[in-house]
Amino acid sequence: MNAGPPAEPAPRGRHATPSTNADEAPTRRGSESRGASRDDARGAPDAAAKAARSDRARAEARLGWYLAGPAFVVMLAVTLYPILQAVYDSLFNYKLTAPDDRAFVGLNNYIVILTDSVWWRDLGVTLFITVVTVVIELILGFALALVMHRAIRRLRGLLRTAILVPYGIITVVSAFAWFYAFDITSGYVNHWFDWVPGIGPDLNWFAQQGTSLFVIIASEVWKTTPFISLLLLAGLAQVPGDLEEAAKVDGATAWQRFTRVIVPNMKAAIMVAVLFRALDAFRIFDNVFIMTNGANGTEVLSLLAYRTSIGQLQIGMGSAISVLLFLCVVLICFVAIKLFKVDLAGARGEK
Repeated sequence: MNAGPPAEPAPRGRHATPSTNADEAPTRRGSESRGASRDDARGAPDAAAKAARSDRARAEARLGWYLAGPAFVVMLAVTLYPILQAVYDSLFNYKLTAPDDRAFVGLNNYIVILTDSVWWRDLGVTLFITVVTVVIELILGFALALVMHRAIRRLRGLLRTAILVPYGIITVVSAFAWFYAFDITSGYVNHWFDWVPGIGPDLNWFAQQGTSLFVIIASEVWKTTPFISLLLLAGLAQVPGDLEEAAKVDGATAWQRFTRVIVPNMKAAIMVAVLFRALDAFRIFDNVFIMTNGANGTEVLSLLAYRTSIGQLQIGMGSAISVLLFLCVVLICFVAIKLFKVDLAGARGEK
């Protein structure tokens, strides 16, 4: 039985290529679409997580403003008005002894102050006390913070309380205690340390600038070093212990662990401690007023403002000194923030 002509073989070679590509194209498109779907599926959780983090960050920021807002408004009302009033009074020649003779002088008070050698002398003394006290307190505060941090658990409470006792004493009381200790008539330092060269029963610590500044700085260091140690202790608590253990395993010495592990992870705490303490030291008043009253070249800017405003009743000139003192404080804040280059938001883990 005749089955008819045999079927022609399928075309090969160059003529078969279009049909093959046409068959494979849907396959490639399908695989590409499936790959894009997988990428979208992987990217969706990341986007959702980022959105959740941003929402949580905004909620935390909003809560922070709700909690700190009332205190911020009160502080703004309490501090902003005196600052604006001081700026306004500094533009007048105003004395309480002649309140009716008040006259507008513009920036003349500032020109008089900045061209007077007394201002620059007192500024130098203030900067000297600030720099020396902050450097010494930072070193001692680090040492005390390390002692408190590494002390055995049973002694931590007692040790921290003992270290923080000087900071709990009122500054005026502390200044009087140091004054009476070094006074030539009532003091005991000259008798206890007469074996030290240069110290004897006839040494008057407050009769010359060098020894007077030594006592003033020593009293400041004794009083406020616990404050810096407390801030640094909080920074030490944030240093991961795993990093120190890893550095120890790698053979790092104690100094290398301190300089390359501990200090870099405490940069934010160090900046806060140095900034707060520098601002406080720059406004020193009590110790100088009680011990020397500015005699023998120990007058500071706060005492100069006090003498001008309260002692001489020159409100205009005293307000100008206070405004310049405030600008110096702002400049210290700016320099400290730029010097340390610390991102506090990143240090808190918000990035």
